Amino acid sequence: MRPRAIVTGGARRVGRAIASELAQHGFDLAVHYHHSEAEAEAVAARCRAAGADAFTVGADLADLDAIDAMLARLTERWDRLHLLVNNASVYDPVPFEQIDAAEWDRVQAINVRAPFLLSRGLLPAMRATDPADLGAPDGQHGVVVHLCDIGADNPRPGYAHYSASKAALVMLVKAMAVELGPTIRTVGISPGQVAWPPSYDEARRARIRARIPLQRAGDPGDVARLVRFLTLEAHYVHGAIVPVDGGLSKRY
Repeated sequence: MRPRAIVTGGARRVGRAIASELAQHGFDLAVHYHHSEAEAEAVAARCRAAGADAFTVGADLADLDAIDAMLARLTERWDRLHLLVNNASVYDPVPFEQIDAAEWDRVQAINVRAPFLLSRGLLPAMRATDPADLGAPDGQHGVVVHLCDIGADNPRPGYAHYSASKAALVMLVKAMAVELGPTIRTVGISPGQVAWPPSYDEARRARIRARIPLQRAGDPGDVARLVRFLTLEAHYVHGAIVPVDGGLSKRY
């Protein structure tokens, strides 16, 4: 059967690129969104044009009831799932002394708790797959890819809550690898500058490019191609965090 994938935050930027890349390589897609319904529908339409059975599912990943409803819809439509890509996250700068408990909890809920709950809730569907659908060895069924961040190890001012959430996600990759293997393979990807925030002007972008050893920014396709490779070819990569940053995380 065609492999099936869920991409959270699949309407924009890196998530959109991942969904499109997977559709072009034979996957059926569930494209998750929160606010960006029209953009998610456009991504799903693009995936269908590539031959995929693609649909959208909306949910606020900070809301436990919404996650339960999302899981119910997904498992009702699909009894088997090959790949979960936990891409959705929030990245809002707040000075350390201005981070209140509500903002801290919101960031942790979306960036860490939701990937945990979705991974746990979809385990039966992932364990029900045929490894041959991914070209995987016997005994290896579903794959979970968590989108981490180089900020997990290299914090920036204004992002303490974000960096802490991504550091926790890195540990979740490792913990899941130890506990869920060999049935479920878990990997992490830590992007650097692969999609410019709209608020970054050219001067700020130039300063960042100057710090990247490759002297250029990446793009969402760099992450998307790695997701595809890790899922379909890198069957012995497990519990690893792979940077996609042009060497930026190696600077002091």
